[in-house]
Amino acid sequence: MKNISLAARYRPQNFAQVAGQDIVKAVLSRAAAEDHPAPAYLLSGTRGVGKTTIARIFAKALNCAHAPCSEPCNECEHCRKITQGIHIDVAEIDGASNNSVEDARALRETIGYAPMEGRYKIFIIDEAHMLSRNAFNALLKTLEEPPEHVVFIFATTEAHKFPITIVSRCQHFIFRHLDEEALFTHLSSVLHKEAIDFETGAVRLIARRAAGSVRDSMSLLDQALALGDKNLCVETTRRVLGLASQELFTNLFDALRLHDCAAVAELCRHMFHEGIDIGFFSRELATNLRNLFLLAQGGTNIAASLRLPADELAMWQKLAPQFSPAYLHAAWQMTLNAQRGIIQSPEPAAALELLLLNLTLLPRLLPVGLLSANDVPTHNTPTTPPQLAVPSADTMPSTARPDISLCQSAAEPDASMALEHISSDIHSNTASNGEEQRGPRAQPLMVDEPGPFIEKVPTFCEPPSDNSDVLYPASDTHAPQTAIQYDWNNFCEFCATTWQKQGHNAPSIPLLRSLSGQWQGKKLILKPNTTLQLQQLERDKEHLQAALRSYCDDGSALEIVPPCAKRSEAELIREFSQRPELQNCLDVLQAQVMDCRPIDKNK
Repeated sequence: MKNISLAARYRPQNFAQVAGQDIVKAVLSRAAAEDHPAPAYLLSGTRGVGKTTIARIFAKALNCAHAPCSEPCNECEHCRKITQGIHIDVAEIDGASNNSVEDARALRETIGYAPMEGRYKIFIIDEAHMLSRNAFNALLKTLEEPPEHVVFIFATTEAHKFPITIVSRCQHFIFRHLDEEALFTHLSSVLHKEAIDFETGAVRLIARRAAGSVRDSMSLLDQALALGDKNLCVETTRRVLGLASQELFTNLFDALRLHDCAAVAELCRHMFHEGIDIGFFSRELATNLRNLFLLAQGGTNIAASLRLPADELAMWQKLAPQFSPAYLHAAWQMTLNAQRGIIQSPEPAAALELLLLNLTLLPRLLPVGLLSANDVPTHNTPTTPPQLAVPSADTMPSTARPDISLCQSAAEPDASMALEHISSDIHSNTASNGEEQRGPRAQPLMVDEPGPFIEKVPTFCEPPSDNSDVLYPASDTHAPQTAIQYDWNNFCEFCATTWQKQGHNAPSIPLLRSLSGQWQGKKLILKPNTTLQLQQLERDKEHLQAALRSYCDDGSALEIVPPCAKRSEAELIREFSQRPELQNCLDVLQAQVMDCRPIDKNK
């Protein structure tokens, strides 16, 4: 005798048996009870959440011999025929194979006929997003003004592919994913009906693996029971479904705690050899990190809300104090950010291994001040690089802006928390100085967009390859005492903000921003482009020098270079024609200079 799958055997036959979707069930049940169905319904949602099942139940409720009623009786002839799929007035159409305009026209021709057996002619179109645009257009008028005895039910997993003209003519219901608790309850009831003993952890594992789909959960349950064991246990479920064991997760977190890259690499090799589902492993890893973080923060007060088996809960409670909350939070965020990249990567195994190695080295990538005793590497692990010294307000010139670049991969967390204490040290030292700091302030440290691996390198630590003016950290005793390299854009911003806020007369800001200043030693050289700019600079020269003295704080001088006098086009042509380097070319070509234009610096 052919075996019937659990999904088919326990397919709901009335609204009460459907797991979840309470709003949809209530609306359709009331429409059937009051005998006021809408002309068309659009049921959308992910796979296996009950769209086609509810459409059939609604069709039975409308055509039941006891109608109008809120639930089908499942005993009359109409209900039995609809359940078997042989009712003449209820047509289930596959939109993938009947998607042409000819199929839509043939369907439209049968709509005008009255029902032969039931009260309504019902058309259930599954995977309706596969219909062509012409087929949709052929149904527009019919959907807007259908006969009173006709009801359309569209079921789809991709409602965004529907033309808006179709959606506006339907009552649209979006089916939700079922949460883990609802799936657990549904699977437990099925196992009780099958008289199969089971472990709670095994059922929760299947419910978590199904990701909100009832049909997927029933198929996974069928697969887990395929070994023919008398009971359903966690270990068998993990082995059959290709899921990582709890022992593997325990060994992994021990390796993370000890920062043992070799052990992590060996665990990855074992996982790939056993054929473990990489996508679900990354989801479980994120869930376990979440549980550890919550236990580390809330302790026993939050243990009950995690809904974990007693033995598994005891294991996580033992592991949680061995990690700092900062590490668990960062690792959790890294894992969540990496999940999509791992699944879509052409080398998912390598992507997962890289994530785990990053988690192993994560304590070495955070500032030392944020590490707790539990995160300090052991004696057989390379030591953490020392924290870079940050100049204080006393030793840092007003124009110095610490530039610490931080690159992070898509699998790594937002490290703004990791650098927060560095920024706070700068501001606290500035405040403790007690004097009003002149010049542009040190800006807060920013974090770059996701890139490669994390490594903190101040851009001003590298010794210069030439004799250019650079700024060295205060802790570098070998740095030469050179002048500071000033920035013209910073000076313009200083004049527009700090200098004006102090009540001083500032030079013309639009004029300054239209120029390009250059420092030569302690001298600022300005080259206006026009005579009008030269006149404005001469008029504002006193205010400009005062702002410059305040900005540089070292007596920098100012030099204004007048623009070159403009010459006529004829004078330029005559000058170029007389240049020796052009004479040979003009003689060979027997040519002459006809036009002279200024160079466009923007090109």
